[in-house]
Amino acid sequence: MRIALYARVSTVKQAEKDLSIPDQLRQMRDWCKANGYTVIMEYVEPGASATDDKRPVFQQMIADAMLKPSPYDAIVVHSLSRFFRNSLEFGLYERDLRKVDVKLISITQQTSDDPSGEFTRKLLSFFDEYQSKENSKHTLRAMKENTRQGYFNGSRPPFGYKTIEVETISIKGKKKKRLTIDEHEAATVRKIFDLYLNGHLGQSMGAKQIAVYLNERGFTQRGKQFARNRIHEILSNPTYQGEFIFNKRDAKNQKFKPESEWVRMAVEPIIEQSLFEVVQARKASRAPSKVPPRITNSPTLLTGLLKCGCCGASMTLVTGKGGRYRYYKCNTRISKGNKLCDGRSIPMDKLDKLILTALADKVFDPERVKIMLSDMKKQIKAAQESQDEGLKKLTKELDEIKTATDRLYEAVEKGFLPLNSSLQERSHKLNARKQELLIQVAGYRRQQQLPEIKQNQLEAFTKALRTKLLDRKSGFGKEYLKLLVSEIRIKDNQAEITGSYSALAHAVEETKKHSLERVPSFVPKWLPDQGSNLGPAD
Repeated sequence: MRIALYARVSTVKQAEKDLSIPDQLRQMRDWCKANGYTVIMEYVEPGASATDDKRPVFQQMIADAMLKPSPYDAIVVHSLSRFFRNSLEFGLYERDLRKVDVKLISITQQTSDDPSGEFTRKLLSFFDEYQSKENSKHTLRAMKENTRQGYFNGSRPPFGYKTIEVETISIKGKKKKRLTIDEHEAATVRKIFDLYLNGHLGQSMGAKQIAVYLNERGFTQRGKQFARNRIHEILSNPTYQGEFIFNKRDAKNQKFKPESEWVRMAVEPIIEQSLFEVVQARKASRAPSKVPPRITNSPTLLTGLLKCGCCGASMTLVTGKGGRYRYYKCNTRISKGNKLCDGRSIPMDKLDKLILTALADKVFDPERVKIMLSDMKKQIKAAQESQDEGLKKLTKELDEIKTATDRLYEAVEKGFLPLNSSLQERSHKLNARKQELLIQVAGYRRQQQLPEIKQNQLEAFTKALRTKLLDRKSGFGKEYLKLLVSEIRIKDNQAEITGSYSALAHAVEETKKHSLERVPSFVPKWLPDQGSNLGPAD
């Protein structure tokens, strides 16, 4: 018979260090020689699992076997588990080989070609699949425990970190590894977060713009250029705030596993937790499910803010005369017809100029801003009694969680409770609730803290803001509108502008730390939105 040999090991590390492949080949060659068979081809698969058919060498071997006529009469493996560890796939591929008269032979598990031999191969295949799943289960359990003890599984750490070996020895006799900050890469991570929060030269930046910025300046991610999805991954990775999560996704289908199966490990943070949370809040606010990309990225000044005063629908940009003229028009009139709304179309440039001039001259006047902040102070004071009551409830629940957590730890220390997965899950839930409560407490306290703003600071802020608003080329007009204005409602010849007192207060406060060379990096909920009516613009 003409023979093709197939040798395989599961991991690249085994292929590099094990004698498994050379040993498999030696034994198979000796077996063929002893039986007078001729070896035509040898297929070697270093580092591929046999639980699926995503193996390039395996696929090449099967494709070669299907040629007409087939170049060989049999595929020889050391054991059937080298061919497949999935009983269904094993049967399907063996059936395809039989159709072209190619046998599958194991030199260590030889069976006959009659029904009893076929049944034996099926049994062996079922056993190999079961053994593979059991091995995977035990390996995953060991890796999860390794993570709980603070050690890193795998060879490629997250960008911004590197691994260091420690003296602790694993069961296999190898040194375990811990994650530590790689200062060179960490500087790039910090730069990415800074660009996302503060932008560059007054322009806000999304993931795509950040990737372009870094690539143009020679930044790389371990030798490769940055792409938009890589920036998104970095901005979303909780490892950078000090929490590495293992077993989050299924290795085969990349779907998220239930959170109860995740294992968290504390690491040295690259980004402060508060900064990381601000980034997540901004990402959530800009998500396509909440804000269409056309609003976030559109150069049109008032997109996403304009509302029709007649029917309440949004107003969007339309063009006329082949794009020579641009107007804001009610969506109801665009999609359902002019008869359903009486709102009129307004030339874009005219309305943009009107809104920015009204904001600069009438709304953000020093005396008017002073009055608005004074009104907010009164509203906060009026709401303080109910807020104090809310603080008391939150503080009480925090104390209860602390007591419950202390009792759990004490019970484990004294041996009354085993440190098992259910206890760890309970501990994680308590800590998660504690974090939620702390965020709520911080929110209440921020609501009660109004910054002291002096008259000269107000004047400096409004003067600089006016210049920036009227400078259409800087991009600041749209950025400040997004931060300070929540809605502009157009009816007849009036534009009613509604915004947030709290966002305005924070914008003024930010000028103590920075000039207006950049848009303040904050979320509008820095203080509760008081729903202020900033006033009409005729």
